[in-house]
Amino acid sequence: MSRVTRRRPVIKVTARSTGTSSRKQADVLAVEEPLEIRLNGEPYTVTMRTPGHDIELAHGLLSAEGIIAGPEDVVTGRYCAGSVMDDEFGQPQNTYNVLDIQLAPGIKVPEARLRRAVTNSSCGVCGTASIHLLRQDAQFDLGADDLRMPAELVLELPDRLRDAQKVFDSTGGLHGVGLFDARGELLVAREDVGRHNATDKVIGWAMLNGLRPARGCVLVVSGRTSFELAQKAVMAGIPMLVGVSAPSSLAVEVAEETGMTLAGFVRGDRMNIYAGAERVLLERNDRR
Repeated sequence: MSRVTRRRPVIKVTARSTGTSSRKQADVLAVEEPLEIRLNGEPYTVTMRTPGHDIELAHGLLSAEGIIAGPEDVVTGRYCAGSVMDDEFGQPQNTYNVLDIQLAPGIKVPEARLRRAVTNSSCGVCGTASIHLLRQDAQFDLGADDLRMPAELVLELPDRLRDAQKVFDSTGGLHGVGLFDARGELLVAREDVGRHNATDKVIGWAMLNGLRPARGCVLVVSGRTSFELAQKAVMAGIPMLVGVSAPSSLAVEVAEETGMTLAGFVRGDRMNIYAGAERVLLERNDRR
């Protein structure tokens, strides 16, 4: 398997009039990993991406930030040799997740472009190390949340969210995010051109309305579930995250490590449960 995709076991659920069935099956996820970009050896930013074409990514980002005007403004771009983690055989391997860009003499980062949010200064930004780094401020124990929801109800949530997406009906170009209670009742829905923005609006509403943590609630997103969305749900104390498309590999790892339930490809009568399957209630005589 390449660094772009990763195979993970899932529980495939199908709900029909004759009952609900489930089976274990391998699924292929798009890999999401952090890339720390350093400028002249100093941390600049950490961005989540699918590995590959990192030099091009860095050039595009730095040009968009107004730091470089052309390729001549970059002398070299090299992966940090110390960014390592053990492979499945216990041998240290370069993760290629820390990239040091040496700028040409005279090229400086404008004060307004300095990214103060960067806190990591080591070469360990990779895999579970990045999860520990980026969720270290989590305040809530999601594993202790007693939310339980029938599979049939989980499958209905994306359609209930879609019914609340008023602007999408006229534009077709907005992401929707909704927060539901354990009965499947919509508490709030927000739309935005970015999934992250819509998620922030929903979580902000929850915070302003006394739902922090949002115990017993489900966050439903209209697209794919990335690390950032999983992270936002964890920080808000939301025990279940549901998406109509695929999760990334790192989003699954976050769910597994924090006790969050994560379901993807929730469409019609089918879904994949990637983590926390105990919260999704299946008919006992249909499990196989």
